[in-house]
Amino acid sequence: VYKRQGFYYLYYMRWLITGFLFLMSISLSGQQFSKRKIARMLKKIPAFEQAHIALTVAPLNTSKPKAFYQGENYMTPASNVKLLTFLAAIQSFDSLPALYFKEKDSIMHFKATGYPLLFHPFYPDPELASFFDQKYTWHYHAPKSTLNAHGHGWSWDDYPYYYAAESSHFPIYGNTTQVFVAPNNTRMIPKPLEKHIALDTLKQQFHRERSKNRFYLNPKMLNEIDTLYRPFITSDSLFTHLLQKRTQYPVKLLENSNTPPNWDILYSNQEALLYKALLQDSDNGVAEALLNMISQTTFNEMNIQKTIDTLKIQWSQWLPDPIEWVDGSGVSRYNMITPRTLIAVLKKIHREAGLETIKKYFPKSASSGTLKDYPLREVYAKTGTLRHNHNLSGYWISDRGNVYVFSIMANHFTAPIDEIREGISELLRQFQKKLK
Repeated sequence: VYKRQGFYYLYYMRWLITGFLFLMSISLSGQQFSKRKIARMLKKIPAFEQAHIALTVAPLNTSKPKAFYQGENYMTPASNVKLLTFLAAIQSFDSLPALYFKEKDSIMHFKATGYPLLFHPFYPDPELASFFDQKYTWHYHAPKSTLNAHGHGWSWDDYPYYYAAESSHFPIYGNTTQVFVAPNNTRMIPKPLEKHIALDTLKQQFHRERSKNRFYLNPKMLNEIDTLYRPFITSDSLFTHLLQKRTQYPVKLLENSNTPPNWDILYSNQEALLYKALLQDSDNGVAEALLNMISQTTFNEMNIQKTIDTLKIQWSQWLPDPIEWVDGSGVSRYNMITPRTLIAVLKKIHREAGLETIKKYFPKSASSGTLKDYPLREVYAKTGTLRHNHNLSGYWISDRGNVYVFSIMANHFTAPIDEIREGISELLRQFQKKLK
C-alpha cells in the first residue's frame, strides 16, 4: 500500500512539474508586454492622450505576438495601404509591363498597361520615352475601363495638390503640370497647357479651377526659384494630344476598336525606381497606377473594385481579419484594417520578397524616405498619414540579428504630428530594448 501511495505521489509530482515547465515555456514564448503594461507605457506619452492606439509586435517567424494592444481593432491605415499594393504587385509581376504595342502596315499600334512613368517629373523612364521617338504614325487603343479619376472616399478639396493627381489609363507627365518661375520667363510643362494660364493677383500663387484645366498664377506670391506642381484633368484625348505635341508624330485615338491580336510587351527596367517611389516617397499616383496595372494584366480591363475583391478572396485564407480596402494609395478614409492584419501582410511580403529586397525598397529609419525623421535603430517601415491619423508598420532587426514585425497605429489624435511621431519612436525604443 505504501509503495503504491508513493508511486502515485511521485507520479503526481512529476505531472505538476511537467505542467509547470510547460506553462513557463508558453509564458516565455508568448507576450512579454502585457496589455496592462502597454497601457502604462501609453499613459506616459502625452501626445497619445485621447487618441486611439492599437498595436501588434511579433517575431518574424512565430505566430504569437510579444506585444498586443487592441490589435484586433479596425483603424484608418492611410498610406499603410501601400503595403497591400506592394504585396499585390510583387505577387502579380515578375517584370513590370510598361506598354502593349504592335507594328502593322507602318503604323505602331499601342495600348496602355497603366504604367505611370512616361515623362514623369520625378521618376522618368528613358527607355519608354525613347520608344515613342520612333518615326511612326501612332494609333492608341483605349482600354476597357471603369476607372475613376479619384478613388472613393477621397477628399473633394484635395484636387489641386500633387498627391491627388488623377488616375488614368496612360499617365503622362505624372498627370501633373510643372511651372518653372524665372525672371520674365515663367514656363509650364507640358507646354500645350501654357495657353490655359491666366494671371490672378488676389488668390494663391498657383491654382487650377475645380472642373477644367484653367490655371491661375499670382506673380506677387512667386519666388524666382519656385517649381510648382498642380494636377491636370486627364482624358484619353488629352493624353494623345500631349503625346503628339511631345513627339511631333501623329497620334490617333481609337476607342472601342478591334485591337490587333497578340500584343508585344515592352517591359520596364525601372522596377527599383517604381517601388521606391511607392514605399519611400509614398507616391499616390504610382500606387494607384500599380493597381491599374494589376487589373489590366489580370482582367484585360482597368477595374479597381474587381481587382481588390479578387485579391481579398485570394488572401482570405491567411488574413486574420477581413479588410476594408478601396484604393491603392490609402488616400481614402473608407479604408480600414487591423494591426494584426498588417502584421500578416508584412510577414507575407517577407516570404515573397525576402529581407534584402525589403531593405532595398523600404524607407530606413533616420536615413531615407518618410523615415528620415524617425531616430531609431535598424527599422525598415512604411508610414501612413492622414489628418489626425498616423501609423508606422514594418520591420526591425535586433542587435542579435532577430527580425521583428510591428504595426503601431495612432488614430483620431489632435496633438502635432511631430509629437505623435516621437511617441511612436519612444514605444519602439522600449520594445527594442526588451526584445533581443
